[in-house]
Amino acid sequence: MRIQEVPHGLNVVIETGATIYIGRFDSLNGFKALLHSCDVHPIGAGEDVEHYVRDAATYGVNVTQGDAEVDVLGIKSVRLLRDVPKLA
Repeated sequence: MRIQEVPHGLNVVIETGATIYIGRFDSLNGFKALLHSCDVHPIGAGEDVEHYVRDAATYGVNVTQGDAEVDVLGIKSVRLLRDVPKLA
């Protein structure tokens, strides 16, 4: 999925090279994606990114920041949080 295809108001998982953003998509403003009620999480060396994302899908977003702007050119992947499998 491309960030341009995400409907307004849905929770998304955006991965860049060094950070995971989980939050409610608002809009694109030039080359920035605006998210609200976000979890902005730096990816640590050797960290299991998928487990972190699945934890958010299961238990909810751990809001660490009200709003975040993500550089669209730095986005590696985008997916809807509702499509992420929950932890067993």
